[in-house]
Amino acid sequence: MDFDDDLLLAERTPLPDAVGGRLREQLVFLAEVDKLKAVLRQSPLAAVDRRENDAEHSWHLALMVTVLAEHSDEPIDVGRTVQLVVVHDLIEIYAGDTPLYDDAGRESQQQREEAAADRLFGLLPSDQAKHFRERWDEFEARRTPEARFAKAMDRMQPLLLNWLAQGGTWRTPGVTADTVRERKSVIGDASAPLWTAAREVIAEGERRGWVEPGG
Repeated sequence: MDFDDDLLLAERTPLPDAVGGRLREQLVFLAEVDKLKAVLRQSPLAAVDRRENDAEHSWHLALMVTVLAEHSDEPIDVGRTVQLVVVHDLIEIYAGDTPLYDDAGRESQQQREEAAADRLFGLLPSDQAKHFRERWDEFEARRTPEARFAKAMDRMQPLLLNWLAQGGTWRTPGVTADTVRERKSVIGDASAPLWTAAREVIAEGERRGWVEPGG
């Protein structure tokens, strides 16, 4: 769903005039990010026959960080890592989701997402706008252990959903097992055991015919 030309949700039903200042800015932002629930991803859900939305994806990543943190190759601050995975997809409210195997969309992804980050985080009070933007930039750059593990979760979660769907987006035309391994390799930057498990999942999917053979 494209919200680019829409009014802010808080402009459709404005808050009472008595609610002002810093709190008003925060509530306007929190109202606006409700749009995340309407941004559909390509990943199929395992429990029901529909696609996942971005808010569901973000919740699942936060839980995965909490459950799987022990498998990080480096010590991580779990709370900071949860912040990263909760913040990183908010910009898709304006930029849209760019599927992992959409090579054409990936060409303009950075430009679209940078503009979206400026617009969305700019709704917050200046100190929080700076904090959220720094977290988003940290995730994108993957320079910290927390960001590397957050990115690994972002790659691991759809892998699990595609396995449960017996292919899912692995069946995208032109995608092979080698493509999946290449796009998922950042998991190995954060966790050797999770990357070993991911490769086993991909290999078994290849053997079962759920993804085109590599090579």
